[in-house]
Amino acid sequence: MLQAIGLTSTPRRDRPPAVADLTFDARPGAVTALLGPAGSGKTTALRLMLELDPGRGITHFRGRPLHRVARPSREVGVLLGDVPGHPSRTLRGQLRMLCAAGGTPVARADEVLRSVGLAGLEGRRIGTLPLGADRRLGLACALLGAPHALLLDEPAAGLSSTESAGLYELLRAHAAGGGTVLYTTRDPKDAARNADRVVTLDGGRVVADQAVTEFARTRLRPRVAVRTPHVARLAAAVTQEARAARRPVEVVAEDGNLLSVYGSDCAAVGDTAFRHGVVVHRLADEIGDTGPAPRAEGGDPDGSGAPEQEAARRGTPPSRGVEGAPGAAGSGGGAEGRPSARRPARSPSRPIRYELHRLVGVPSTALVVAVVLLVSAVLAVLLGRGGSAELPVVLAGWPALSPLPPAALGAGVIGAFSFGEEYRYPALTAGRGTVPRRLGLLLAKLVVAAAVALALGVLVVAADLGALRFLYGGELVPVPDNWPALCASWLGLLVGCAWAGVLGAGVFRAAAAGVAAVLAVPVAFVPLLQQVLTGPSVRSVAGLPARLREFAGPQWSPAADRWLAGVVRVVGQPAGVALSLVLTGLLCAYVFTGLRRRARW
Repeated sequence: MLQAIGLTSTPRRDRPPAVADLTFDARPGAVTALLGPAGSGKTTALRLMLELDPGRGITHFRGRPLHRVARPSREVGVLLGDVPGHPSRTLRGQLRMLCAAGGTPVARADEVLRSVGLAGLEGRRIGTLPLGADRRLGLACALLGAPHALLLDEPAAGLSSTESAGLYELLRAHAAGGGTVLYTTRDPKDAARNADRVVTLDGGRVVADQAVTEFARTRLRPRVAVRTPHVARLAAAVTQEARAARRPVEVVAEDGNLLSVYGSDCAAVGDTAFRHGVVVHRLADEIGDTGPAPRAEGGDPDGSGAPEQEAARRGTPPSRGVEGAPGAAGSGGGAEGRPSARRPARSPSRPIRYELHRLVGVPSTALVVAVVLLVSAVLAVLLGRGGSAELPVVLAGWPALSPLPPAALGAGVIGAFSFGEEYRYPALTAGRGTVPRRLGLLLAKLVVAAAVALALGVLVVAADLGALRFLYGGELVPVPDNWPALCASWLGLLVGCAWAGVLGAGVFRAAAAGVAAVLAVPVAFVPLLQQVLTGPSVRSVAGLPARLREFAGPQWSPAADRWLAGVVRVVGQPAGVALSLVLTGLLCAYVFTGLRRRARW
C-alpha cells in the first residue's frame, strides 16, 4: 500500500502551492493513474512523495516513509522525465553502474534488459536509442532493484499506440505480481484504458478518486467525431433534425474542422450529412472527455466492490487478496508493520564501486588520458631539445606560457566531469538514497579522483622520460638528488587540481565551473600570493617543525622531522598555498550548500 497524506509543496514567493493537502492511496495489485492537465501538480506530487522537493506531508511505502527505508531501490522504482544517463554510456554500463549504487548483483542488469524487451541491445549507446527503447530503458532502471512500487511520470508521452501498449503491458505485469503502480497522465482515455483506479487532480488538489468503471461513467461519454470543411452547415443540420425528432443531441465545434456530436451515432450523422450535401472527411465513434468533475457524493470513493469487479474483468488479482499475500506487508498497526527507528549502515564500498563504474563507463576518461599523454610527450621533447629547461619542467611538459602542465589540467577535467556529468545526466535521481548524496559520495569521488590523478602523474612522467631517452639518450636525463620532494610536489599538484575540479563542479553543478576552479589557482591566486609572500613583513616558516615539536611535547625521530619539513616546504610554495586555500573554500561551500538543502527539507 502506498499512502500519500497531506502533501503540500512549498509555495514560491506569493504564488499558491503547486500541491495543497494532497491525500490519496495506491493499492498493491492495481495500476493507479494520477490524472490532470498540465500544471495540475502531478509531477510535484511525485517529487514530494520521493522527498525530492521541500514541502509538508508524508508518504508511506508499505507503512514506512522513504527516509526510513533501508534500501529505497528495493522499495520504489522511479521514472521521472527523460532517462538519466550519459549518451555515450551503453545500456549495460548504465545499469551496472546503478547496480553498484544500489548494492544489486551486476547480473541483474542483463536480466532486466531482457524483461523489458531490450535483449540484444546491451552494447548500444544510450544516445542512439529511439524514443520507445529509451522509455523501456527508463523502466529497466526503475525495475533494477526489484521494487514493490513503481512511480512513473507520463511514461507513454510521445510514444506510438503500439509502443504505449507494450509499455502498459509491462506495468500491468508488475501489478499482477503484487506490486503497486502509480503513473501520471494528461489523457483521460489513457487512464480509462490502462488504470484500475483514477485520482483526478485540478489546481493541486484531489477532485475525484474513483474506480475506473465509475470514472469512465462519470467523466467519459461516447460521441461521434466528424471532420468536414463545412462545420457550421453540418452542425445546424444535425441540431435541426434532432429538434424535429425530439432527440437530446449536443453538437460541439472543436478546433479546426472537427465537430463532436453527443447523443447520436455514426449512421444518423452520416445520413444527415448526405441529405444536406455536406462533404465528410472522417466519421468515427470516440470517447469524449467531459472535463474535471467534482468529487461525487454518491459514487464509490472508497472503491469497495468496484476494484474487485474491475480486477476480475482485466484478469488481475484484486487488491484485497494481494494485501494479504506474503511479502506485501500492509500499513496496519501490527508490530511487524512498524518502521524501524534506526537505519542500517550502508556498505562503504558502494559509493566507490558506483564511482568506478561511472568513470570507466564513458569514453571521455580514456580520451582525456590519451590527450594528456600525447601533449605531455610532445612538450617534453620540445623543451628537452634546447637543453636550457630544467629537468622537472621537461618531465612535466610544462612550458612557461602554460598556467598548468597538461597532466594537472587533465586531472582537473576528469575531476570536474565526476560531478558535472552527474548533474547533467543525473543517474542517481531515479534511485534516490541508493548512494549517500553528501559525505559518502563526495569522499568516493575524492578518493577515485586522487587515484586517477596519481596514476596519471606516474604515466606522464614515464611517457615523457621514455620519449626523452628514446630521442636523446639516457645520459641526458640524470636523476636529481631531491627527487622525493619533486615527486611529492608533482603528485600533490595533480591531486589538488583533481580535487578542485570535483569540488568546483559539485558546488556550482557544472563541469565548466570545476575547470574554472582549477585554472583559478595559477591564474588568480598564485600571482597574488607571490606578491604577499615576497613582502617585507613576511616571516619565514623554516623553523616550523621545531616549534611544532616544542609545542607538541613528545619528541619524534629525526626522520619524522625531515618528512615534516619536506611537507612544509612543498605546501609552503605559492602554488601549494593557493591550492590549499581554494580546496578549503570549495569544501566549505560544498558542506554549506549541502546543509542548507538539508535544512530546507
